[in-house]
Amino acid sequence: MNAFDFETPLSCVIFDCDGTLVDSEVLCQMAMVEVFAHYGVTLDLQECLDNFQGGKLADILMHTCERYGLAISLDELEPLYRDKCAALFETKLKPVTGVPDLINMLENIGVDICVASNGPVSKMEMTLQLTGLMPHFRGKLFSAFDANSWKPAPDLLHYSAMNMAAPIHECLFVDDTLLGVEAGINAGIRTIYFNTGNKEDVDHPLVRSVHSMDELSILLEKLPLCNSWA
Repeated sequence: MNAFDFETPLSCVIFDCDGTLVDSEVLCQMAMVEVFAHYGVTLDLQECLDNFQGGKLADILMHTCERYGLAISLDELEPLYRDKCAALFETKLKPVTGVPDLINMLENIGVDICVASNGPVSKMEMTLQLTGLMPHFRGKLFSAFDANSWKPAPDLLHYSAMNMAAPIHECLFVDDTLLGVEAGINAGIRTIYFNTGNKEDVDHPLVRSVHSMDELSILLEKLPLCNSWA
């Protein structure tokens, strides 16, 4: 597929997790700031939000260590980061505004849903459970760790569609990061850039930008459903 097609039927919506389904991005970057503060390095929260969202965690941690001349192993850094994330999530994590209503709408009209994330399944399970969304996605969580391929490579999205038994051209992918949108473009899938900040929208034939889940609901109403659900 070379362009966002409003005529091809929709059978499956593939969601990113952090920042798309659960309002976790600020909390994740707060955890990043706390991790490096532990080693005497002060990171700017806004800079982390601007540069780290959607990336592979191991790469972010290692590149930050290199930038500040720290010799710390991933075996030490990654568990510390995940512990700090978990502590913040326990008290502060919420679903993204409008997500529960959108999921209910998709389920009511018979469109399949799943999650494709660069994070591990265990993290998805934790955040979705804390926000009450897990019952909608049980058995439909697909991780880059399982596909052995991280966004912006397209493989995770193809892997997710295959596991959902959905032709890629009948899928729609929703992500709040530019790396995720790039993955959608690379996969040749209709892609929604969930742009909630003041960032520039993506100009690409396969991509449509929305700024709220209500906008996404309106867009989805314009798509025909797969014949097997109609």
